[in-house]
Amino acid sequence: MNIVNIAWKGIKTDFRDIRTLFFMLAFPILLMLVLGTALSNTFTTSLPVDDIDVLYKDTSESRNFQFFIAEVEKSGIHFKEAAETTDGEQEVKQRKYDGYVEVTREGVLLFLNNGSSIEGNILQGMLSSYVSQSNIATEIIKVAPDKLESAFTREQPADFIKETSLLPDKQPSSMDYYAIVITTMIVLYGAMGSSSLIMSERVRKTGDRLIASPVRKSEIFIGKVLGSLVVNCICVILVISFSKLFFKANWGDNLGLVFLVLLTEIVFAVSMGIGVSFLTKTSAAPSVIIMMFAQLSSFFGGAYFKIENPEGIFKIITELSPLTWMNTAMTRIIYANDFSAAIPAITINLAGAILFLLVAIISLKRREGL
Repeated sequence: MNIVNIAWKGIKTDFRDIRTLFFMLAFPILLMLVLGTALSNTFTTSLPVDDIDVLYKDTSESRNFQFFIAEVEKSGIHFKEAAETTDGEQEVKQRKYDGYVEVTREGVLLFLNNGSSIEGNILQGMLSSYVSQSNIATEIIKVAPDKLESAFTREQPADFIKETSLLPDKQPSSMDYYAIVITTMIVLYGAMGSSSLIMSERVRKTGDRLIASPVRKSEIFIGKVLGSLVVNCICVILVISFSKLFFKANWGDNLGLVFLVLLTEIVFAVSMGIGVSFLTKTSAAPSVIIMMFAQLSSFFGGAYFKIENPEGIFKIITELSPLTWMNTAMTRIIYANDFSAAIPAITINLAGAILFLLVAIISLKRREGL
């Protein structure tokens, strides 16, 4: 009963603290909104292309190019026939058109203002296809003119080419990505609050009164840890719920496993905060150490910007961040249904938690007070 009372007192104290509520609830939500909105373009996998306007002259005395124009205009490429006195090249240089095409008996000439632009590449590809088919048609006419129509109109089997995507199109948007990484980051920052669980009793000189009361040190320790775990769990649930309802963030169909991974990180963060508080002698040192560790872990773990394919020493540094393992596991669970990805993250979190808890327990036993 003493454990429950101590835990309940810690829960009430944390939720009455406006700074705690802001840091654990308002701060991650605001950060998701700002980063998810400001960096949305960096997560876009496709580029919109406006309608393409092309000027042309056709002196080939063939209707093949007119058939080609009729088909490609369905795709947003608009052709306009140039007058005899119009200088097509000059029109393109003045950016009135995206391209100028001259179709003659000898072939096709294409003039572009910028050959490396998306519009230019599209025009080059489509005209290359047209020229190839025209060349094939010319050869067929020479050998077997009666086979021309059947060569281009016969129906091809639908399953002639089968496509299999090794990398599925389902990828996180900017809001989806930052919903994950900001949540894992704020959980790690929860270690700062847990570092003051025992230290605050020493600073306020209330630790001696707790020791003098009919409560064992183990009950005080377990109650403090339990209360901090509950507070952090509630905050994480609220952050996830808010991001899912209002930001439409994708948390996948396996919320149970996602929360289990986050729970192990909460255990690690709380344990780290308590362990560091026992390893230091001053009241300010734990906050400084945890802040530096959390900042570096967030930076190299991809909390502020997406890190893709790191190499060399940078790859080694990123893998030292616990958030790298967390974010990788969460992404694979949500977007690839890879449940095995949770094992490394859970193992690292629990191993680190056990290590810090052992440090705290051994230090607590050696102390006369808290």
